[in-house]
Amino acid sequence: MKKVIEFLQESRDEMTEHVTWSSFKSLQQTSVVVLVASLIFALIVFGMDQAFQFGLGEIYKSF
Repeated sequence: MKKVIEFLQESRDEMTEHVTWSSFKSLQQTSVVVLVASLIFALIVFGMDQAFQFGLGEIYKSF
């Protein structure tokens, strides 16, 4: 049990004194970048899906 308590104390010390946390403004900016990139990626995948669906539909119609 002593090792567990020591581990928890060292973890707390590491997280409060040695970790550099991002500012709230920085987190907001990176969140917006991730959101925009995700939307762009989703639109690209949607477009590819629609193109394949159309292409395969035309191929299946010919048979």
